[in-house]
Amino acid sequence: MTTSPASNVAFASQKSLPSENLRRKKLPLTEEEVFYMNCRAAYLTVFKSSLENIISKDQLYLDDVEVISHRREVTAPDCMVCLCPHHQALQHAGRNPSQKTINKYWTPQTAKLNFDDFCVILRKEKPTSKAELLKSFKQLDVNDDGCISHTDLYKFLAKRGEKMTPEEVNSIINLPDVNAGGKFDYIKFCKLYMMTSGQCLKTALEKLEADSKLRCQQFGSHMEEFSERDSPSVPKLSPGIRRQSDQGAFSNKGDNRASLLSTVRKFKASVSCTISMAANSNHNSKLTEPNLKDWRCAQSRGCFFLEEDGEVVSHQYRTHLARSSAVYLTIKPLSLSQVEGKLSRWLSVDTALYILKENENQANLQLICCTELRNREVFGWTGELGPGVYWLIPSTTGCRLRKERKPVTEEAQLVYRDGTGQLFLTEEFRAALSDIFEVIDLDGNGLLSLEEYNFFELRTSGEKCDEDAWALCREHFETKKNELTRQGFMDLNLMEARDLEGDPRDLWVTLHSMGYDAALELTEACPFVIDLYAERCEPRTKAVRMEASSGQLEKATCQSVLRQGEAKAMAGCEDIIIHTRSCGFRITSVIENKSDNKAIIHVNNELSQNCVNNRGPNIFAVEVAPHSTMVCQHVMPLNERQEWTHHCVYSLIS
Repeated sequence: MTTSPASNVAFASQKSLPSENLRRKKLPLTEEEVFYMNCRAAYLTVFKSSLENIISKDQLYLDDVEVISHRREVTAPDCMVCLCPHHQALQHAGRNPSQKTINKYWTPQTAKLNFDDFCVILRKEKPTSKAELLKSFKQLDVNDDGCISHTDLYKFLAKRGEKMTPEEVNSIINLPDVNAGGKFDYIKFCKLYMMTSGQCLKTALEKLEADSKLRCQQFGSHMEEFSERDSPSVPKLSPGIRRQSDQGAFSNKGDNRASLLSTVRKFKASVSCTISMAANSNHNSKLTEPNLKDWRCAQSRGCFFLEEDGEVVSHQYRTHLARSSAVYLTIKPLSLSQVEGKLSRWLSVDTALYILKENENQANLQLICCTELRNREVFGWTGELGPGVYWLIPSTTGCRLRKERKPVTEEAQLVYRDGTGQLFLTEEFRAALSDIFEVIDLDGNGLLSLEEYNFFELRTSGEKCDEDAWALCREHFETKKNELTRQGFMDLNLMEARDLEGDPRDLWVTLHSMGYDAALELTEACPFVIDLYAERCEPRTKAVRMEASSGQLEKATCQSVLRQGEAKAMAGCEDIIIHTRSCGFRITSVIENKSDNKAIIHVNNELSQNCVNNRGPNIFAVEVAPHSTMVCQHVMPLNERQEWTHHCVYSLIS
């Protein structure tokens, strides 16, 4: 994960291109309208319909619209690749991708991305400015004359940022107008790059404006609302829609555009679901701790990480029980050091744990139970488990762990120099590193093993530390029992800061990957702790992988809801079944498609009260493959101390 600490709205930061057609309305376009217009224009250069999905990594790389990665800086390879012929389609949004960026949004667990995902990506990432490009190249301008020798340029492109192949470098060196006398004129190149990006976006917008059918097409949960300014006959926004800031980064996806859908959609069939819950309704599912005297305990830590596309990734565990035993299992947010005046947002995040039995192999997992009992922030389960190997799959609904849109006005300082010029870590940065140490110390013994450290490395850099590198680490930094101490971890980060001569950009990469914002607040992660007590044997638990919620967790959630939830078939289409499961503090719905065709389901939560769902908008659409099930949404109360009503209408789109 390599986001800029000051990421702002992607397309909205670009001025709308001058066009009388685009500005034919009397009222000026808002920033949000400009953003969605640009999103539509870019999307329609590749796809014919809003309901088409990006279904492969190659398609995302070659056909979709992406943005530049910011690992250390806006790098020359990232920017130059936009002028290579095979990336022409990407230019329609004035953007270009690096492979690092592609990998952030298309992981091994990704099956597809839709238009809503597309908008989230573009809102998160920041477009390249001319000043950033010039700054990147100027570092190699030894003569300060606006040029770089081809020799230096070749080394730069081969070693920094996204490494380019010799063929790609040669294509840059052979570009006319920007190369002469063995030198590369980067000032001319930056001008050419900005002109090319701008022209591509302009062309896409002109195409959108020329085709009225495309302009009026609905995308995901977004819809063009310019007609509302022209014609009073078009229904306006329903007064029942509330704009709640609590809904975080996705709140704007449930705005006017979505509410207009109800007047223009045609439905084949529909079914509704209404569930009313009392205030503090979780009291009926109270978790009671048994007498744990003489029970043996295995404790494990982990973390939910919020990805750029809004998906949640977390650690997953294997547990071995040597014999049958009564078991008491809990999960709760991990309490870290709290700085006065700063809120610990993650402590209010809901957590859960699915327990699956491993039969024969890891691919054959049987759902046993889920932690649906609760005592404040602790979620748990108690019962009898037979001998064998079990998987513990942590879960959070995503209703409370979500993207923050509040801008950070001032970036925290990470390093400073003393009177002698020696570099040190600031107290605030050291406090954050100390908390990170607590999170990655998965067994809670106050030391980091190589396996624990590698979870951290994979999260922050995508690479593992091998045995030789770990031996060097033990040689130069404080260790105990061949494991890294907290002080050793601090010294390791101090060495990195000094190697970078105080440049904080790589340090921010680590912090952002671990869920910290530019103010050093943990806003996009939720550390947790799991306690497994067994009465008649010693449980052994080990973290084995990190996986997105779309993998095994999705399957377990669907199984749980189908097993215990209420099922309703759509009137007029019995092959589409809505399964709804309520357990006091949350409601989960799963859509089952038994037909031979894919089903596109329109979901309307407008009449719900005091509710928040994990998808953000009150109205959205999902696509369900034939003969499959999928988690449609999770719903929780905005305020648990008040009554809440979930009312949802599911409709099959014609």
